Amino acid sequence: MHATNNIGILTGGGDVPGLNSVIKSVVYGASEIGRPVIGLRRGWEGLTHLTGPTDANYVMPLDRENTRTIDRSGGTMLHTSRTNPRRMTESRLPTHLGAAGIRELPFDGKYYDLTPLVLRNLERLGISCLVAIGGDDTLSFASVLSSRGFPVLAIPKTMDNDVQGTEYCIGFSTAVTRAKQSITRQRTTVGSHERIGIFRIFGRDAGFTALYTAYVTSTRCLIPEYPFDLDRVCRLLMDDKNNNPSQYALIIVSEGAIWTGGQVQEYGEADAFGHRKKVDIGTALAEEIRRRTGQETMVSDLTYDLRSGEPDSIDQLVAISFANIAVELIRKGVTGRMIAVQNGCYAHVPLPDVSHGARRIDVAKLYNTERYRPDYTSKLGMPVLFSGS
Repeated sequence: MHATNNIGILTGGGDVPGLNSVIKSVVYGASEIGRPVIGLRRGWEGLTHLTGPTDANYVMPLDRENTRTIDRSGGTMLHTSRTNPRRMTESRLPTHLGAAGIRELPFDGKYYDLTPLVLRNLERLGISCLVAIGGDDTLSFASVLSSRGFPVLAIPKTMDNDVQGTEYCIGFSTAVTRAKQSITRQRTTVGSHERIGIFRIFGRDAGFTALYTAYVTSTRCLIPEYPFDLDRVCRLLMDDKNNNPSQYALIIVSEGAIWTGGQVQEYGEADAFGHRKKVDIGTALAEEIRRRTGQETMVSDLTYDLRSGEPDSIDQLVAISFANIAVELIRKGVTGRMIAVQNGCYAHVPLPDVSHGARRIDVAKLYNTERYRPDYTSKLGMPVLFSGS
């Protein structure tokens, strides 16, 4: 562990299916080039709170034996957190630092910046390259380390599929697959009661998950990129219901969708990356539909169920491929890059710039704004599975 050619690997932010496939494939690939792998537990917290190189709470040496079967299940064997080393309040600081250690940290009056501590801990662990797996928040700190000269490679994961620079993030395909299965099952209940079914789905800033689920379930969807008109939504849903022999209608709504002139209400304390929880748009929309149409509604929150369980075949395939590309880049000495899909092909790109915000749907190309549906036309020349924005 005290060698200087160790590869570190961590998972940050929300878990998604496919993370264990990345971890296993990095370990197996690294063994082929003679590089030990150290798993860092609980995301960036593993590099802010560890007490030493043998701290089992945060340090887990990985090998072929202890990763052999992990790709058969979802979640992350390394566990995760939403720790942001650059924005840590005093109450979250590692207790072992002591007053003297705390005084050495940069402080802006509210938050401590633990970047110097992270760099020291990477050195203590003999890690010469770090593979960070996460979404925009996790990868934003990977960019900080890279800017400080530390070798980093990033692998994008999020069910929202909204990381800049890549058309695909691990977890997205499984989310769409699970959402389709749930909606197909729940049609029987919505239809039996002749209701309007509203399915809330992930998508704080981008509507990819809602859009692609709507594509494969032939339903309407509401996305953050295009504020919707409540009266039009109600008219369309009533048309769907009246023209359906089973007298029901369905609509999928991203958690960040808003109606014209409205805004997404937030509540609670902001997390380490400045995000507050959003008020449940599904429940709010259901109440408005009931009030304006007099129809009974049924709300189903599909969010957390989509990230549970094993990955589907596409997520597993992409996870394995991303991991093997990362190992190949390490072998070549290439760092400061994110593994990606561009124009339907595997690629590697600069680490994402968080100031650019989330990747968002190209509404003009992919969304029918009159009918609140995916645009099924003009697919010639586009990638088979996913498309850029």
